[in-house]
Amino acid sequence: MNRELIVVVMPNGSLQLEWTDAEENINKSTRLLQEEIYKRFISDPDSWLLFLGFCDKRISLSPSLDYWRNFAGLFAHKLSQTPDLEIIRHRIDISVEKDELRQKLDSAPLMTGSEYLNKEVLETVWSGLNKKFSHTIKSYDGTVADFIKTYSPNVHLVGRVFFHLVENRDNDYPFAFLATYSTRLSKQGKSKHLPLKYALEEYGKDSNKLLELLATVHLAAKQSPLIAQLLETGELFHPLAWSAGEAFSFLKEIPTYEESGILCRIPNWWKGNTSSLRLNISVGDSRPSFIGMDAILKFNARLFLGDMRISEEEARRLLQESEGLAYIKNKWVAVDPEKLRQTLDAYEKAKKMMDGDGLSLRDALRLQLNPKGILGAQAEGADTSVSNGQWLESVIQKLLNPDLITSIEPDRTFKAELREYQQKGLNWLHFLHSLQFGACLADDMGLGKTVQVLAFLDVIKSRKPGRASLLVIPASLISNWVNEIGRFSPGIKFFVAHPEAHTTKKVEARDKKSLDSYDLVITTYALAQKYKWLQSYSWAYVILDEAQAIKNPGTKQTRAIKKFTGQNRIIMTGTPIENRLSDLWSLFDFLNPGLLGNASEFTAFSKKLKKDRSGYSRLRKLISPYILRRLKTDKSVISDLPDKVEMKTYAPLSKKQIVLYQELINNLKETIAERDGIQRKGMILASLMKFKQICNHPDQYLGIGGYEESDSGKFARLREICETIYEKREKALVFTQFKEITEPLCAFLQGIFDRKGLVLHGSVPVGKRKKIIEQFQSREYVPFMVLSLKAGGLGLNLTEANHVIHFDRWWNPAVENQATDRAFRIGQKKNVIVHKFLTKGTVEEKIDMMLEEKSKLSKDVIASTGEAWITEMKNDELMDLFRLTLS
Repeated sequence: MNRELIVVVMPNGSLQLEWTDAEENINKSTRLLQEEIYKRFISDPDSWLLFLGFCDKRISLSPSLDYWRNFAGLFAHKLSQTPDLEIIRHRIDISVEKDELRQKLDSAPLMTGSEYLNKEVLETVWSGLNKKFSHTIKSYDGTVADFIKTYSPNVHLVGRVFFHLVENRDNDYPFAFLATYSTRLSKQGKSKHLPLKYALEEYGKDSNKLLELLATVHLAAKQSPLIAQLLETGELFHPLAWSAGEAFSFLKEIPTYEESGILCRIPNWWKGNTSSLRLNISVGDSRPSFIGMDAILKFNARLFLGDMRISEEEARRLLQESEGLAYIKNKWVAVDPEKLRQTLDAYEKAKKMMDGDGLSLRDALRLQLNPKGILGAQAEGADTSVSNGQWLESVIQKLLNPDLITSIEPDRTFKAELREYQQKGLNWLHFLHSLQFGACLADDMGLGKTVQVLAFLDVIKSRKPGRASLLVIPASLISNWVNEIGRFSPGIKFFVAHPEAHTTKKVEARDKKSLDSYDLVITTYALAQKYKWLQSYSWAYVILDEAQAIKNPGTKQTRAIKKFTGQNRIIMTGTPIENRLSDLWSLFDFLNPGLLGNASEFTAFSKKLKKDRSGYSRLRKLISPYILRRLKTDKSVISDLPDKVEMKTYAPLSKKQIVLYQELINNLKETIAERDGIQRKGMILASLMKFKQICNHPDQYLGIGGYEESDSGKFARLREICETIYEKREKALVFTQFKEITEPLCAFLQGIFDRKGLVLHGSVPVGKRKKIIEQFQSREYVPFMVLSLKAGGLGLNLTEANHVIHFDRWWNPAVENQATDRAFRIGQKKNVIVHKFLTKGTVEEKIDMMLEEKSKLSKDVIASTGEAWITEMKNDELMDLFRLTLS
């Protein structure tokens, strides 16, 4: 099977392995390694990473798996490079530096769960590697070397021989080399390093011991002519004075020595290779004359040696040096003539550009991602970096940190009281508006993206832009947006370009004058392609909700959306947009066209990422200013958020639902006048149950199978919510009062999550319930559980879930809250989002409105009578309650 194994970072910071369809053919060696890794993960979830760190790095793996192989590989390398490891054994504690963690974070690829990856996660994984090795080696009977051979036969532990290279003051021989070995002094019991020549005296004629000591050296000599010669001549046993060329030959072979088990002590300037020549382009020292991606910025090109600036003349003098090391400004520099020449050529090209009109802001930013795109072939092998000048850096810092942005207030007509993080979101949107940059509002589900965008629209409305904005959304979200506008921003004049929003079922074409009279026009992704008059208008803003709808750049829908013209653009999504490279390009191609280059340029960049992991860091640096994503777990958010967030989720009725609903109303109207007393109450309660069933799905009411998604507005809405939950690898409880729909819901959700969930209702034996709960609460990712309301209402602790979905409503808040509290209770460390489903224009919405108003009902009445209070209503009130209102 052509499957690829990937690593997913879970919301709690743990790592999970998942199979996914591979975009390229998987070769045999990759397939076998993947299967072995997964087998170890299933049998012992704590051991696979240790195995991964030692496995063959030449075998291709998915970007996420390769990333964790490199991280665990750092641990494996440090472990194998630890002197006296055989003596220390289980007492070992391998440390990791802060800079190493930062570098690993910067080089992380785009992968599922990237948003949860932070320094604390890396520290936890590192600690786990330490614990796993310590625990396993403690009970292992053989040597540490033998133990590591079970993971990889090619890893050699550090022996007792060390190589040292230090700088010397001799001009002719500026470097000194010395080989030492560690020997244990019997009196003190401590190791001491001695020049290797003393080993000849210590072991004398015991050639076996000498061969054992030199085992790592002989191993290195098989691959290194330099070491082979030193061994053969005996020079290895004496201090040596080396020229710069000899030292350079030695330094280039450091990886070979370390792989053979020789620890090398070398000058710090060689480590990290920070001494090579680098071209730096600084862009945007001063504010341009106009703002926007097409603004022209001045820039400066400079040459640096590490962190030290040098002149062009000094750089060209380096070219006269032979390949090796050169001493300049009291610093040794690695001289690679070809790379040096390319860097100087790129510098020449940059200087010519400086003398011209400058760079557009778009090109200046894109330069960070791909210097070759602007500097041409000269930059192919050049070491080029891009930095922001004073003005541009101040702008970027504000975008990355909304706390620095001046606060903006909505108009007085705006009814919502924004939370602190929502106010910062408004400030951020308005700041991007002032710069004419596109914005991606990617806050977690439940944090109020809609209210922030409405506040922003309210602000620009008060500033009279003179034209309408366009909002494109899935059809299932029309009711949600209409309700939120009425609730929070009644001053916004809007028009819904969709037949279901109008009694005429027909939306007439609008001319420019009529569109100018609106603040906002709302349409759907499907109709945005159909209504040509929408495409002919020049909008103030084009706003996309659930913007992942355009993640595939090749679809007709995506191409149609990208044709809309507007002064600026906003996209909204609760799904992380950094999980897949292709999705990311398509979204940014809409948001800030050209920023990531065209499709072919970005594809070429993506292909290079396997070899150049620093590209991920450059990519994040480029896109981060235009993405605002706050998580429910963010410290800046969590203190500003209630532990339980309740959201009403409106779903439209399908055509089939409308027909059945209307038919039931007609039948009820004919018979209700003929009944009274108990018969009337029974008929009303039975009808109420049927209305609920129709609102859930027509097949539930009709008692037939199938349960097609297109026949139920709630199913479509459930998909949208659960796709976001799955992208974030969170868990959900789905409550219904109907046992008969639990299995169809489970089957539907299984298709969304691509894995099985759990079902719990009154017919599940008590003994089995404990196992179901334990499975849901376990470390394993079980994404959902469908529960009948009463069976799931008592005695259950399901704190692994942080989403509670009431698929249908039990019109007793006490009963619903009791069910919600299965997740929201002691032991819950996450913020819980409660989604209450309502079908628009039906009895569900009307009863919810009555409960909200609290004018006709009291909680005491509801609690004591359940739904019986509905039977006490008069006939005309009852028919008004059941009547279908579609506009």
